[in-house]
Formats: sequence, structure tokens, C-alpha cells
Amino acid sequence: MTGMLASVNSIAEALLVLNAGVDIIDLKQPALGALGALELDDVKQIVAVIAGRRPVSATIGDLPMQPEVIFNAVHTMAETGVDYIKIGFFPGDDWAGTLKKLSSVALQKQALIAVLFADAQPDLTIIATLKSSGFAGVMLDTMDKQQGSLTQVMTAQQIVQFVYQAKELQLLCGLAGSLRLMDIPELMTYQADYLGFRGALCQEHNRVGQLNQIAVQAINLAMQAASEESALESIKLTI
Repeated sequence: MTGMLASVNSIAEALLVLNAGVDIIDLKQPALGALGALELDDVKQIVAVIAGRRPVSATIGDLPMQPEVIFNAVHTMAETGVDYIKIGFFPGDDWAGTLKKLSSVALQKQALIAVLFADAQPDLTIIATLKSSGFAGVMLDTMDKQQGSLTQVMTAQQIVQFVYQAKELQLLCGLAGSLRLMDIPELMTYQADYLGFRGALCQEHNRVGQLNQIAVQAINLAMQAASEESALESIKLTI
């Protein structure tokens, strides 16, 4: 079953999505970039308030793929108590060296999630290397939020291939990237572990604005409806 991830930047927003029944609470600061990081004190406070009622993920920021830079950011974020640490694999720099450096963290059971950017045409063969480096999951997102949603910058076949490869390797698999209400029915059929939202949950779809409770409920209900429709289709196929 595909769950819902909601990105928040404050205690108030975290409590809003918790009460709405989202599956994963994701901490980031949209004003600082595609994967802008929250202040560590804010992360710690939100983790304490959520108190294990939902899994919490957090980004380490839009950082260059340099081994020491990423390693230090991951080590620091791990001390906040989040369940998942999201690392953006931005184009360029030293991916191989960074993965080698991070493997020691991953082997210590830190749940690392690699974020690949669909609008950078990522080489999906990296997924196998992520698995062997000890990552717990991988997700697709977009860097340039002005280019449209994930479904506009990557073909359905490419998204299906991504989900298939991740699941074959038993990696947690997520889809995000300016996702819209209209994207839900199609994306739910791909059976990723979760769909991630920010802009669609905000006032006037402004990702750097505040969350809107009605928008959060609309996305949640649309996902439930799509999940129920998928379940009915499965039943019909078995009859």
C-alpha cells in the first residue's frame, strides 16, 4: 500500500499533518532549496513532539556531493533522532567517494534515503550501488520546481522502471517532485511505498508558504480513494 509523506517546516505544521493521518512526516525548509534543511534545534523539537507516533524523515540540505561534507551533515542529523535521513544526489562532484564514506554510517543502521532528481536524468543503475552501500531507500524528486511535476519531467515508463528496480532490491521507494492532486491516480498504480507532497498541501500551491488544512485533507482523501479503487480492481482480477 502506498503511503503519504508530507513535508513540514515547523511544529505547527508537523502536528497538522499528524492529525490528518499522514504516514511519514518529512522535515525540510523549502525556502532554502529543493532539499533545504531545517535548523537542527527545530528538528529535535519536532522529533520530541511527534514522539514516535509517526516515522520522521529529514533532509540534510542542498549540499555538494563531497564525502566529508555529506558525511558530517549525516552524522550531525543522525543525532537528532529522526528515523530517516534524506541525501540529495545532485549532479556532479564525487558520488562514488561519498557512497564509500557513507557506507560506514549505513552499516551502523542509520536509515539513509537517497534522493535522485528526475529533471537531471539520473542513471538508475546507481540504485544497485545504493543498496550495496547500505542505503535503506531511494526516491525520485525534482530540483527545479518550475519545470512541473514528476510526471511532466519523467515518462511513465521511466518511473515504473525506477519503482521496479528499487523494489527488486528491497529498498524503500518514494516518488515526489511538485506532485499534484491530478497525479495521484496514475502514480498510485505504480505501487511505490509512498508519495511525497509539499506544494500541493500549501496555500495557493506555494511550497514556501504555510500548509493548508483543507489541501492536506484533499490529498489524503484522493490517495485513499485511489488505494480503494486499486484494491477493487485487484479483487475483480481474482474473480
